[in-house]
Amino acid sequence: MSTIAQGFALVNESARRTLQLEYFDVQLIAGYALARGAIAEMATGEGKTLIQALGAFVFALHGSGVHVMTSNAYLAERDFTQLAPLLERLGVTVGLLCSGSSPVAKRKAYLADITYGAGFEFGFDYLRDQVIRLQHPRPALGQSYQDQLCGSQPTKIQIMQRGHAFAIIDEIDSVLIDEATTPMVLSAAAAPENPGACAYVDANRVALRLREGIDFVVEESERQVRLTERGVETITSDYRPSAPKWLERPWLIYVEQALFAHYLLCRNADYVIASDKVLLVDQSTGRIFSDRTLRNGLHQAVEAKEDVPITACQAVLGRISRQQYFQLYDVLCGMTGTATGSQRELRVIYRLPVVAVPTRLPCLRRILPTRFFVDKQTKRAAIVDEIQRRFDRMQPVLVGTRTIAETHHLAELLAQKQIPYQLLNGIQDADEAEIVARAGHEQAVTIATNIAGRGTDIRLATPVVQRGGLHVISSEPHESARVDRQLFGRCARQGDPGSCQMFVSAEDVLLATHAPRLAARICRAADTTGEADVDLMPSLGRLQRRIERLHFQQRRQMVSHDRWMEDVMAKLAGNPSGIPF
Repeated sequence: MSTIAQGFALVNESARRTLQLEYFDVQLIAGYALARGAIAEMATGEGKTLIQALGAFVFALHGSGVHVMTSNAYLAERDFTQLAPLLERLGVTVGLLCSGSSPVAKRKAYLADITYGAGFEFGFDYLRDQVIRLQHPRPALGQSYQDQLCGSQPTKIQIMQRGHAFAIIDEIDSVLIDEATTPMVLSAAAAPENPGACAYVDANRVALRLREGIDFVVEESERQVRLTERGVETITSDYRPSAPKWLERPWLIYVEQALFAHYLLCRNADYVIASDKVLLVDQSTGRIFSDRTLRNGLHQAVEAKEDVPITACQAVLGRISRQQYFQLYDVLCGMTGTATGSQRELRVIYRLPVVAVPTRLPCLRRILPTRFFVDKQTKRAAIVDEIQRRFDRMQPVLVGTRTIAETHHLAELLAQKQIPYQLLNGIQDADEAEIVARAGHEQAVTIATNIAGRGTDIRLATPVVQRGGLHVISSEPHESARVDRQLFGRCARQGDPGSCQMFVSAEDVLLATHAPRLAARICRAADTTGEADVDLMPSLGRLQRRIERLHFQQRRQMVSHDRWMEDVMAKLAGNPSGIPF
């Protein structure tokens, strides 16, 4: 019998004795995919948390340490609490990484056979270790032997991680693809005040006076703002900074960042203001991050725009792309419900195959035809009418939105109709799981940014099953069809009934930015109510695939650039003259 089969048998028996659970055949198939270093694509609700234990235990037998990564600290603690008794019964040690813990506590967690934690925590700990290594350069050749002869003890570097042998990533497509364009950057603690704040205030004032199309051009599809020759002449002759000595970069960059903050970054979409601080919103999950900042002065430009205290720019101590970091592992694997469509990128960049695991029971999800509208106002009214109709028949509804602002728009309309609702917009992390867990009760109406509450089971109340199960509404299509599928996957789990439907308007960001002709087709086909009786889903699907291909090429170019930089740095390290070639 193979080691994997023996290990799975032990885990199954431990689960039976500890959790009163036993693995289904499809769960064992998924576990085998993990143990063989692949991605297991499983439908939502098929028990991905329990499957982690299969791969984690088999990997732990090698004695090199296993890193189990989740999308946030709450899920890491939840999985650790649930699975630690099961795994410890098998004789392996289990540790938990807590954000803000001391290096001593983290070192202890990494010494465990299996370490649970939020994915970004592992990456930043790696960067912290690299900073420590740079502070203690390698001794010269023969120096260690000479120290031994002299009786002196070599200085031992106290790093946290002991290596990168095995990693299991939950929602692996979100980590390796959606977040791949955002590198992990370790910064020094910011100064309490920014002495150069006046420069950002001046740039914000200038940005409000410049004229679009004359002084600058906004390229929304490319996410760029560019000053024209006229604009450069204007800001250098008519609008100069009041305190040039505080400029940390060219004045032109200050103004362009201020324009970017005004024309391409939206409050309650890209960021929120809380306690006079600018907090960034994750565009993939809708989650709010209190410890992330925009780079190159853009964060300070947003602070000037919103008239909140301007923080100091943080010094960068270390940086690594997610592609570089995850390629450090000898064996990488993970689970998700939406890897299909991204197999090429996962294979090319990470050498990861995808194994589609069948559902335990037939999927009863009903996908209703997409509805198209001329503008957002008409679309919102139609969404609220649909919620009202299902609320009256005692059916629960989950509405997914792209931005926090949209959750508030829909909430106001529901309040006018006196329809009770629960609001999830990335702010209530503590209560998020509990609110999502109740989304399957009778007449429950839940409005959530994107996929808030991901990883939490939505169990249907018994009467709801007879009423068609949970109904999911997507209020706006995303650039990636995978994100739309993630939202629809919240209904019809484990053989339960369920339905889903998408609502699209010509003013949605995807169409207005990338497909104005498609938006015009909706407007031409609309009737007097503002709804278009057309089926444009094939065109919408082609648009999403085109954008996904573009993003794939961008991420691939980033990987190539990182490899080029590594080669340059390696040559510089071996060339005292400083000439790279």
